[in-house]
Formats: sequence, structure tokens, C-alpha cells
Amino acid sequence: MIASNRSRRATLKARSVATRAAARIARKGVATLASHCLAAGLAPKEARTVASSLRKNAAKAGVTGVVGTAYRKGLARQCTRYTPAEVAAIAVIYRPRRAEFKIVAARLALAA
Repeated sequence: MIASNRSRRATLKARSVATRAAARIARKGVATLASHCLAAGLAPKEARTVASSLRKNAAKAGVTGVVGTAYRKGLARQCTRYTPAEVAAIAVIYRPRRAEFKIVAARLALAA
């Protein structure tokens, strides 16, 4: 595959993932922390990393979220879903080191 096509397809895929996540949040009103990170523009691997850090800061912020069930690959897993306002409260406490995570933290704080 030509390198320029590969980069174009990767950009398009990342944009579509972010758009779908943002639409799901707008439609349902709540989402997991990883989904909020995907909507902010992170790749799935980085979204899981940031979501883990945000999860640790949720207790400090006093945010509990709503317990739900996520279905993936035939298995039911327990998850916690948060509103954009709750994620913004958590993102204010979150202090990332990497530059791209700082940008995402600012986007999450402004999303509410």
C-alpha cells in the first residue's frame, strides 16, 4: 500500500472513531471514561491509558457515575458510565505529563 494512502486511511479511521463516540455520548448522555477519551480524539490504546488515570482521580473528585453492563465478545462486563459534566470534574484534577494527554484533558474539561 502507498504510504500516503495508509496515512489518509488512518486519519479517516481515527476521525470516524471519534465522531461515533461523540455521537453515542450525545445520544445516550453517559459513556465510559474510555469512550469520552475516544471522543476527545485519542487512539484506543491511549484512551485506555488516560481512562485508567481518570478512574483513579474519580474518587478524589467524589464522582461515582452510573453502574452498567458492557457486552463485548459474548461476555457481560460491569462498567461505570459518566456524564460529560462528571468527566469534566475528573479532568480538572487529572494532571498528565505527556503533551497530547494535556490537550485531551483540556478537551474533556471543556466538553461539559
